Amino acid sequence: MSEITRVPLQPVAKGSVGKIWLGVIAAVVLGSGVAYATRYQGIEIETVKAGTGASPTKADVALINYVGRLASGKEFDRGQNAVLPLETVIPGFSEGLAKMQKGGKYVLEIPSEKAYGAEEKRNPQTGEVVIPANSDLVFEIELLDFRSAAEIQQQRMMLEQMQKMQGGAGGAPMPGMPEGAPQP
Repeated sequence: MSEITRVPLQPVAKGSVGKIWLGVIAAVVLGSGVAYATRYQGIEIETVKAGTGASPTKADVALINYVGRLASGKEFDRGQNAVLPLETVIPGFSEGLAKMQKGGKYVLEIPSEKAYGAEEKRNPQTGEVVIPANSDLVFEIELLDFRSAAEIQQQRMMLEQMQKMQGGAGGAPMPGMPEGAPQP
């Protein structure tokens, strides 16, 4: 049989255990702070169904179906055949749409810095807070179509000329946009 050499352990000095734990806690806090500061702050896009063709630019007007939710899952907005000029929406929304293609379905996650930031959004009729300050947003988006603002303006002018020639009043839908869709 072999014999094991025994080494006596030295007792830990008073107050040393507390210092060790403080060092461990400081290391964890520092590591967490560095990890938080270096995390990705941009938008995230998940492709549910890939689209085809080109992507819209900030100068375009998009026709979309969408559902907007807070990160908690609470729905705050919904739109069908919504016509949105991309230069008028929050930065994260236009940045995300610029990476989508016509006919595709996507899930777009927007951090609060690229959404409304420290500003809260209220329902103008009830005064209820719909989007709290510093909220991350999640949108389910189906990009139906998009056109350049110049193309839409040209179509609008042609439509007005046709109406003048026919002596009729407005009310006809813009070419390429479904009936009942709000006109930009």
